[in-house]
Amino acid sequence: MLTNTRELDADAFHAGTGWEIKPEGACKGEVCVPLPDGYDAASTAARLGMAVVHDESAGMWAVGPESLSGRALTTATAPELVLNDLDGNEFRLSSLRGKKVVLVSWAPY
Repeated sequence: MLTNTRELDADAFHAGTGWEIKPEGACKGEVCVPLPDGYDAASTAARLGMAVVHDESAGMWAVGPESLSGRALTTATAPELVLNDLDGNEFRLSSLRGKKVVLVSWAPY
């Protein structure tokens, strides 16, 4: 998920990640992960094994998928990704669903 703030309330965290914050912890389907220190976005993301990355020049935060099993991806299905193309038009990764796709990324850090 991409966001312009690191301080996400429980509803925004749920909407962006699929993890609902309940009294028993962060829950997704039948899986619940206890949050012994209560909820805050950064510690919950860490507890779920999610990468949290800040791009200072863009003023954006990226919160990656959970990796409870120690693997970066839990499925081979790519999450929805919406970016502008070189002409400024919105491009949705889901428009390529059913086709073979190679994603190449680069980071200057």
